[in-house]
Amino acid sequence: MGRNYRLVVFDWDGTLLDSAGAIVACMRAAAIDLDLPPPDEKTARHVIGLGLHDALSQAMPDVPSSEYQRVAERYRHHYLAQDHQLSLFAGARELVEELSQTGCLLGVATGKSRLGLNRALETSGLKRYFHATRCADECSSKPAPDMLREIMDELDTVPDQTLMIGDTIHDLQMAKNAGVGALAVGYGAHSREVLQAERPLGLFDEFAQLTEWLRRHG
Repeated sequence: MGRNYRLVVFDWDGTLLDSAGAIVACMRAAAIDLDLPPPDEKTARHVIGLGLHDALSQAMPDVPSSEYQRVAERYRHHYLAQDHQLSLFAGARELVEELSQTGCLLGVATGKSRLGLNRALETSGLKRYFHATRCADECSSKPAPDMLREIMDELDTVPDQTLMIGDTIHDLQMAKNAGVGALAVGYGAHSREVLQAERPLGLFDEFAQLTEWLRRHG
């Protein structure tokens, strides 16, 4: 594997973890529990990766912001009841291990909360591979560049040495705002057509294709 990039930063949900469908289902279930109008699947998928307030304000614009905490609590109830059943995409663990073995610095920039990411890293067994992580309750929500900038500052890297990998336009726009190159994966939350419009360095429909690109250019 090459070393064109010193730091590779992954989104989590829909990029490493096959969780987009579960997030949509839990968001809709939370609204139904509270007798609120649930977002349709397309709308719910679009907000995956954003911080909680931004996600709910876009997915449920007719719901008062005073209800967001109740929606969040019901969402967590549903998600935590089945998150142990979610799995990494085939090849994800091997890619992270391979990148680590080359000496590449690894990071995560995610819309999850710190508590949620820590749980996910422990459950997946990948925690030891990541050198820096940022979450939506610690930084401005994507597409603001703060997560990437803080990770780069912590690991003493610059934009030209950094690569972002994600499954949503929020990831790609965050990378652009931080001056960082980005790769998109079309097997997660957002469609290939929406991702392509952001002009990523590469767009992959299968995890194996992402791995091959990184082996050649990473």
